[in-house]
Amino acid sequence: MSIRELHSLLADLAARNVYIGTSSWKYPGWCGQLYEDERYFYRGKFSETRFNRNCLEEYAQVFKTVCVDAGYYRFPEQRYLEALASQVPDDFLFSFKVTDQITIKKFTRLPRFGDKAGKPNEHFLDADLFERAFLRPCEFIRGNVGLLIFEFSRFYPADFTHGREFAELLDAFLEKLPPDWQYGVEIRNRSFLHPDYFEVLKKHGVAHVYNNWDRMPSVAEQMKIPDTRTQPAYTGARFLLKPGRKYQDAVDLFSPYEEAKETDDEARQAGADLINSIIGGKKGEAKPSFIYINNRLEGNALITIEAMLARAGLI
Repeated sequence: MSIRELHSLLADLAARNVYIGTSSWKYPGWCGQLYEDERYFYRGKFSETRFNRNCLEEYAQVFKTVCVDAGYYRFPEQRYLEALASQVPDDFLFSFKVTDQITIKKFTRLPRFGDKAGKPNEHFLDADLFERAFLRPCEFIRGNVGLLIFEFSRFYPADFTHGREFAELLDAFLEKLPPDWQYGVEIRNRSFLHPDYFEVLKKHGVAHVYNNWDRMPSVAEQMKIPDTRTQPAYTGARFLLKPGRKYQDAVDLFSPYEEAKETDDEARQAGADLINSIIGGKKGEAKPSFIYINNRLEGNALITIEAMLARAGLI
């Protein structure tokens, strides 16, 4: 499938409220597939700095959406967001992972947390901080904002004895959020995939984000759980890792992401099923739905996306 054909198909799907993209975009391994590497040469050599600064514009010539991971590590600044929006068309939608200062209950012992490492997070599920430090900068590119994803890393028994305790806190948090944004929640505890959790999301009109991750049931398995479509107007899904595989193992196996080194038939079929279920959903109340593919699923997200589209009968 040519890049021009892929662009046309993805644009057609976006017009039908199905946005399909990748998790991040700064992958030199995609040169020769998505990117023209000569664009990023400087003084006869490939410039990674130039590539990282400018490749989003070329990405957006094909795709209509991307999931931005950077917001997870620090609150986004207006200048950064405006720089992103300046490189894409008006109808391009960014989905953002919400900063982990909102979603971490206790800071892990990672160097990036500095003096906070190992300590409880006083701003866990702080709706005021989220609105002030995350939503307010996003207002400046409001037309380019898609799904805001609250990604909750795996909680330990010391964090919550039972999943319903998390659901209760989540309920109180979502109650305080401005309603005129698209929200999604992604969890990493399989035992939390419980009716209490889904009921809270449904109550507030927030999507459960289907996710392929290390210790989680696959997207295909999550789709079989009753009442997981908690927001009838839109859907969110992220195909990140093959369940059972550690993140770093996937990086070591697949980097630099030039080719699909594995085929995950279940994930490809689940992606196709999601696409078709969204297309076949209720048209009157539809909002943009988002499906994101990570290089660390099979080795090359571009190839995985094309395979999903083929299985959906769209190619």
